[in-house]
Amino acid sequence: MNMSALSRADLVRELLVPTVCTSNTAPLQVSEAVAAMGMNGMADTVLAHRLDVARELLLRDLREQMRRGPVMNSPQVLRDWLRLHCAGLQHEVFLVLYLDAKHRLIEVEELFRGTLTQTSVYPREVVKGALARNAAALAVAHNHPSGEAEPSRADELLTQTLKSTLSLVDVKVVDHFIVAGDQVLSFAERGLI
Repeated sequence: MNMSALSRADLVRELLVPTVCTSNTAPLQVSEAVAAMGMNGMADTVLAHRLDVARELLLRDLREQMRRGPVMNSPQVLRDWLRLHCAGLQHEVFLVLYLDAKHRLIEVEELFRGTLTQTSVYPREVVKGALARNAAALAVAHNHPSGEAEPSRADELLTQTLKSTLSLVDVKVVDHFIVAGDQVLSFAERGLI
């Protein structure tokens, strides 16, 4: 089920629909959406579905908070959003957070998807995305499924390449984050930006 296609009301309904098992032979009472996925009678699957719904609601609420004010003024909100977004991913993703002149979130885009240990990032595509959204600044993030948050030399070189490339079109790179499990490393905090 594509959670992003559901309205907030639909998500809340999915979260709150009663689940009752009256006997070992009777199916669980679940929403029509869950039933359509063939999940009747599978308590673990229903629970996993509800956790996915709750995760989507949390991601939306955190994203809305990032739109209200400068993203870097609420670093905990951003860190929480990044941890939730990357939770459980078994492959690397490269995210771009496009920001307006006051560093409020315009949009988040998962621009590249890679393998367990690497993602190819093309600066040209990052520039195109920033120009298409009229972004004044951006933050980038990627995950390390290995659980190790330390930046590699390639991560540092990519950050410098993005900074110099984007400066040519007056777009500032405000930070680069690495998400590894519950850890979120900030290049800016480490003095690497």
